[in-house]
Amino acid sequence: MEHDDVCEVTCVDGEKVIRVKESIHNQNTLAVSQIFKALSDDTRMKIAYALSVEDELCVCDVANIVGSTTATASHHLRLLRKLGLAKYRKEGKLVFYSLDDNHVRQLIQIAFEHQKEVQAHE
Repeated sequence: MEHDDVCEVTCVDGEKVIRVKESIHNQNTLAVSQIFKALSDDTRMKIAYALSVEDELCVCDVANIVGSTTATASHHLRLLRKLGLAKYRKEGKLVFYSLDDNHVRQLIQIAFEHQKEVQAHE
């Protein structure tokens, strides 16, 4: 089987390779990959999207939006919080979640914009 998307000869640009390897070495790629891993779950992506649309939602609202129990929603929200994607505050007996900061909101919005572009080109 022939692949048009693979180099047919080996040609390495040593300067670029060294520069990029050094750059990668100075980054925490594992932590960033964990963010994408968390968002690769459809339910967590729905939750993150919901929190990008509304500034703040209580756990009960999140559960209703994604069609889960409050226990399941809480589990997913805790994971998003643990990875620094979400934060929470307690008000009486209610717990409200929001995205941790605008970078997370932008990441989610850009992902959805990209998906719309991909679909438009299909």
